[in-house]
Amino acid sequence: MFGGAFGAAIYAIAATVAPRMAQIVDVLFARPQPRFAPLTELVHAERRIAVRRWATASARGSFRPREAA
Repeated sequence: MFGGAFGAAIYAIAATVAPRMAQIVDVLFARPQPRFAPLTELVHAERRIAVRRWATASARGSFRPREAA
């Protein structure tokens, strides 16, 4: 009678735990977690954006036709 509810509960637990299973196992075996460093990631992303802007700006300038004097 409660088989469907039990199955739904098991599915909900599995769907919630499965994506974090590696992290759960690491905590259980006392393995160190990587440090969360959002600012470091932001700095790297900003550098990539700056390099791309610089590269496109220099490429655009070289293809521009010269104006007559």
